[in-house]
Amino acid sequence: MKVELKDISKAFGANKVLQGVNLTVESGEVHALIGENGAGKSTLMNIFTGLLSSDGGKVLVDGQEVHYRGPLDAEQHGISFMHQEMNNFREMPVVDNMFLNKEKRNKYGLMDEKAMVKEAEHYLGELGAVKVNVREPIGNLTVGRQQMVEIAKSLMSDAKLIIMDEPTAALTEKEIALLFDVVKRLKAKGVSFIYISHRMEEIFEIADRCTVMRDGVSVATYAVKDVDVKQLVRDMIGREIGDFYPERHPELGGVALEVQHLTEKNVFDDVSFSVREGEILAFSGLMGAGRTEIMRTIFGIDKLTSGTILLDGKPVQIHTPEQAIKHNIGFVTEDRKDEGLILDQSLHDNIVLPSISGFIKNGLVDDKTTDEFVRMLMKRLSVKAMGPEVSAGSLSGGNQQKVVLAKWVGSGSKVLILDEPTRGVDVGAKREIYDLMNELTSRHVAIIMISSDLPEVLGMSDRIAVVYEGRLKGILATKEATQEKVMTLATGGTLDAGSGEAETEKQTV
Repeated sequence: MKVELKDISKAFGANKVLQGVNLTVESGEVHALIGENGAGKSTLMNIFTGLLSSDGGKVLVDGQEVHYRGPLDAEQHGISFMHQEMNNFREMPVVDNMFLNKEKRNKYGLMDEKAMVKEAEHYLGELGAVKVNVREPIGNLTVGRQQMVEIAKSLMSDAKLIIMDEPTAALTEKEIALLFDVVKRLKAKGVSFIYISHRMEEIFEIADRCTVMRDGVSVATYAVKDVDVKQLVRDMIGREIGDFYPERHPELGGVALEVQHLTEKNVFDDVSFSVREGEILAFSGLMGAGRTEIMRTIFGIDKLTSGTILLDGKPVQIHTPEQAIKHNIGFVTEDRKDEGLILDQSLHDNIVLPSISGFIKNGLVDDKTTDEFVRMLMKRLSVKAMGPEVSAGSLSGGNQQKVVLAKWVGSGSKVLILDEPTRGVDVGAKREIYDLMNELTSRHVAIIMISSDLPEVLGMSDRIAVVYEGRLKGILATKEATQEKVMTLATGGTLDAGSGEAETEKQTV
């Protein structure tokens, strides 16, 4: 299937989102589509699949102009769109989500659940996601496993072209390798891919060609073998970005947060660590190891079975997020859509939410002060939006992430937990987030960063805590750490004496 998008334009009111965009995808090609958040990539794909109408231009498939009535129509014509943000029915089983509107029926016209379960397990098995219970509610799965289900759904449709919008954002290195293996097998059968990603290393590993978008315009198209990262970044953001990870020169203060022997039954066991003022402590590990669950317990979302939490050396009781916020702990969750934002509320309301008590005078909210506060944070984090009054749900994924960060930065958190802070964020915005993290630690904020991106873990931390199957396997000084050492601990191995592994139970700080 050859696809040509010619001179596509689209505006939302006065906001020109696309301006004469051109994109050609050959049969059996993996074509990367890259650009900053808000460049128009997702809008272009929504027009292609009929979710949105264009203001100008045309779509050609194998030389014939087409007008799809919507995503289902596009899917029936061999085009599958795997969105960055998953739209599942959380209470329904995995198998029911996978077969929604395309249920299998037996000769009596009844739903053939046995056949659907078998087929769902087959496609998940092809991805290596054999541990997914397809009868379990999909909302019980981690974000990463839900993403694997989305990929399996695309494979089920026998698509001739698959659009993948940030498919690996929540996947582990092993799962990414499995996905790429599937992509290569399907490509050999003539299946085409439009691959949207902010991870440059993936572009060079999986793509044949790439098209760069900036501010609603298709800037350039390259054969991947003929271009380098620096050129792509220049095209994406219109300037040089320098090193991906800023240098860190931490000035560590006292212990801001310490946890002793934390346990949540059947989830994680006997976890002890501390983080100091001005420090970035990264948490690494495979998906399902328990990293997020440890932080949810510290923040009071999940119930602690046993253990002690200390702030500034004093034991505290945290049973709810409200209590955590009062203790100046902030939590940027990995699932910004369901847990980090109220999507139908304005950016203003989302950003001031954890700080609202500080803006009340004589029983009333000081609207002028909150407006200045919100605009200052939006400018500081370079949030691309028409204004503070627009809804959070109207922003691109990367800009939504910036709003979540603005919310907790503005709250004055002394301990800030960042769970996958740059998931789905473009290279320019990543650097802005990294610079912000450095700025916060220079102001003595203690940061705990969970990340599945090993280069990010090594590039933006002072120490690395590695979790394996619910236990803290070790803590490494970043300056002594390597990807091999981290992965050894993350897969249950042990390091040789003198290799930099720290004591987990008797950690000194």
